[in-house]
Amino acid sequence: MAEVTTTGNLPQEQIDDTSAFFNNYFKTPVTVSQFTNDAVVGFFEDYTKNKDTAKVLAAAVLRTADAQGLDPMQLVEEFNQLQGQELNAYLTLILNLNRVGTSLLGISNNPQQSQYITRAILP
Repeated sequence: MAEVTTTGNLPQEQIDDTSAFFNNYFKTPVTVSQFTNDAVVGFFEDYTKNKDTAKVLAAAVLRTADAQGLDPMQLVEEFNQLQGQELNAYLTLILNLNRVGTSLLGISNNPQQSQYITRAILP
């Protein structure tokens, strides 16, 4: 079983083993099979072309899937069916579930304006 790394937007601190034990005493570690971990990391490595980014995204998806009671492989299958930039919106949602509420992520949304509206606005 592979243990999922902790992800988030808080800075990483150097913590000794005793502090780490007591800080995580009531937290259950998220574990998935090595095959599932490799499949999710492989999907995101193919999508991002960056191994480190793929590991962080995979950890976020695996942690969120465990918290929501979802099958991570089913999520990857659904991600494969998304078109264009739809995956960015889903990943933003998943990453926001693991973040502190004071610094949520967003996506760029540039709606197309009608040429008639653009034409009617005075410069």
